[in-house]
Amino acid sequence: MTDTPHFPLSAVVGADDLKLALYLTAIDPKIGGVLIEGPRGMAKSTLARGLADLLASGQFVTLPLGATEERLVGTLDLDAALSEGRAQFSPGVLAKADGGVLYVDEVNLLPDHLVDLLLDVAASGTNLIERDGISHRHSAKFVLIGTMNPEEGELRPQLLDRFGLNVALGGHTAPAQRGQIIRRRLDFDSDPQRFCAEWESQQQSLRERCENARNTLASIPLDDEALAQITERCFAAGVDGLRADLVWLRAARAHAAWRGASAIAENDIDAVAEFALRHRRREQSPPAPQQARQPSPQPSSPSEGQGQWGEMPAQALPVGARREVPSWPKKP
Repeated sequence: MTDTPHFPLSAVVGADDLKLALYLTAIDPKIGGVLIEGPRGMAKSTLARGLADLLASGQFVTLPLGATEERLVGTLDLDAALSEGRAQFSPGVLAKADGGVLYVDEVNLLPDHLVDLLLDVAASGTNLIERDGISHRHSAKFVLIGTMNPEEGELRPQLLDRFGLNVALGGHTAPAQRGQIIRRRLDFDSDPQRFCAEWESQQQSLRERCENARNTLASIPLDDEALAQITERCFAAGVDGLRADLVWLRAARAHAAWRGASAIAENDIDAVAEFALRHRRREQSPPAPQQARQPSPQPSSPSEGQGQWGEMPAQALPVGARREVPSWPKKP
């Protein structure tokens, strides 16, 4: 844990789907992180920060929105390499996040090449920097949490697919739950140390449950029966590629470990289905609307002439007084 007290994850009211997705990613970081979608004011950063307490290091690093590539991956001092014959590395955000949580707010507003680089390192667990024939490699194993507001722009489908799980938060909360959320937040702001001490037993139970699940994860087999169910449902959903199948199977195994089970059951597969498919499911195009049948033209009588050229236009009818538009004074 860090020295600065943070709002405990066990004290968060509601957001059960998101909390479950965070627990599963903490149990198996190979799932590939969580992308959180939702409007402002939904405590996305509070939940992500609370996840760090469930990991061994408790490290929580935020990537600034205007970060450059060097700020992200780090830099190599070429002068030191030429004069001293060794590569002097200045760590970036990826090195600082090793073993903890890397939080990227408004990930949809980052340049695509930075998002792609970030997801590559998150998947491999290693950051490689190369400059003019000099290279440096270091460990960068972290849980990636990205947030975005869809109203401010979307991620490209190729980048969406790189996030393991996807959770959407609704903007409407029941009045009773809203009051409970506000009350707990006010209690935390007035005395963070006391509030965290009150929730320490629940937080410790949550840490132990995640730790036990991590220890038993490898003993749960990725069996063929569960894989067959997942592949059939991925095929039915029309997802592109095979990443959904792999992520879904890993998440189902992590859910089984979270339950304390020794094998993947059908309810484990169902519990994480929407997390794995939501951002990968191919949208079905709506059926084309049927055109209204045009009435067959009636044969015209000889007396009507060709096209009724002599017909007079309809007379205008009064519809009420004309609306007067006020004349606003011009700016001096």
